[in-house]
Amino acid sequence: MSFKLVKYKEPDFSQSQFTDAPDAVTAPAPKDKVAPEHYHATTIFPEYFKVKGQWLLAEESRMDCVAVYENGKICIREFRNLKQGDLVFTGRTENCEDGIFVYPHGFDEGEGGHDEAFAFRQRRSRETAFSKDYDNIYELLRHEREHGYVVWVMGPACAFDSDSREAFSKLVMNGYVDALLAGNALATHDLEGAYLNTALGQNIYTQYSQPNGHYNHIDTINRVKFHGSIPAFVEKEGIDNGIIYSCVKKDVPFVLVGSIRDDGPLPEVYANVYEGQDAMRDCVRKATTVICMATTLHSIATGNMTPSFRVMPDGTIRQVYFYSVDVSEFAVNKLGDRGSLSAKSIVTNVQDFVVNVSKGLGL
Repeated sequence: MSFKLVKYKEPDFSQSQFTDAPDAVTAPAPKDKVAPEHYHATTIFPEYFKVKGQWLLAEESRMDCVAVYENGKICIREFRNLKQGDLVFTGRTENCEDGIFVYPHGFDEGEGGHDEAFAFRQRRSRETAFSKDYDNIYELLRHEREHGYVVWVMGPACAFDSDSREAFSKLVMNGYVDALLAGNALATHDLEGAYLNTALGQNIYTQYSQPNGHYNHIDTINRVKFHGSIPAFVEKEGIDNGIIYSCVKKDVPFVLVGSIRDDGPLPEVYANVYEGQDAMRDCVRKATTVICMATTLHSIATGNMTPSFRVMPDGTIRQVYFYSVDVSEFAVNKLGDRGSLSAKSIVTNVQDFVVNVSKGLGL
């Protein structure tokens, strides 16, 4: 199988709905962090704004932000980053009536099958066969290693098993991971696995709880804080395995954003959620593929900041591939319920998923 990107089909701006549309209207932000009345909120899809008769694409769009006209371009800005006087686009229609066009069909491509009104098993669930998805992911990752930027979003379950830790490490070391987004727990339990051979006090291979094992994760955090950073801990303690170790050795950026539940946390964890959100966005704005595994809130957060498309350096527009992997149907479907409609769900144990992907790539 040879992977091929779906070609983007630009709207036909010669049609009357575009030529007859008015220019989009802007209004100044009345205060810092406040949008004007009737502001237009953005989506994950390509959005075009008619300015002086020309349809301009908002090149770095994302959900639940506002569009600002600045220096001849459409800039997408979070409400918290608005400055008084910013020219914010207004209008709540999406089909040219207000000079704004939201375009969800740029990557539509038939995949066989029929369009009957009634058909079985149209939703993706634990009964779905995911064999084709795995084949697609293998080919996609091979393509992205040479041409894209793959962001992985991981929950702590990925670090609870020695085989999945080893499998993901191989993905990192072989160039299939460009950035890792996670919380304190994933990094803590992965480093605990390398340091004490446990995750939350359970042996990462046998899954047997160890004596006084409930100390192990906080002992690990304490030792990392003693050394001052994760890279220093890796070096001083002779850590030689695991997910975070591989990221450190391969110089793969990892963004750890804290939560109200965190122990410690590790030194690199962002305690300020908005600073963490900005750091995540720095990675996501480069992403061409995103794979979220066993972390509902991190997956939703990443989905909300990931558009369905990416404008490449040469000006071409390509699809962003987004997978949500979890053993819970609720977790993977929640992402779609939150508006990230381009996410493809895979219902399976994430530890098995990582091992299968690594093996499928021949690692």
